[in-house]
Amino acid sequence: MLFSTSLMFAGHFGFNTNILETNVLNLAVVLAIVITYVGDALRGLLANRKQTILNNFREADQRASEAQERLNQARLQLEKAKTKADEISQQAIFTVDQEKKQIISQTQEDIKRLSILQQETLKFEQQKAQNELAQKLVRLALHQVREKLTQRLNSSIHTAVNHFQIVLFTNYKPN
Repeated sequence: MLFSTSLMFAGHFGFNTNILETNVLNLAVVLAIVITYVGDALRGLLANRKQTILNNFREADQRASEAQERLNQARLQLEKAKTKADEISQQAIFTVDQEKKQIISQTQEDIKRLSILQQETLKFEQQKAQNELAQKLVRLALHQVREKLTQRLNSSIHTAVNHFQIVLFTNYKPN
């Protein structure tokens, strides 16, 4: 062939004029250089990225487990608080019942005491009224006796009254 696709210089070297073969050859050379030099850096970057992602996953798992632990502790505290609230509620109901019974008992005692005081006051007022009435009757009787004595008293009635009083004193025997 007179006209070949490659030009030869000095026997061994030549230019390949086929663009497709040249591009493939150039691409292979570039890829080999990129893979050789950039591949290690890219593998290092990918390894670092993989390590970072794994570390992030571990940290996320650790935070998730810590959050779960805090959630479990919060649930336990909530249950304890509910139990404590129920105990306080039951104790409050018991205390209210006890105080209610005590107040009822105290009120009944107060009513009894007031009733007794009322009866004693009534008796005292009755005795006071009876004493006042008796004093008025005695005064009235004495007043009437004085009037009768001053109007009808003569020496014969005076002597009879004195004799009568002497007989009463002599017959009197103390118990």
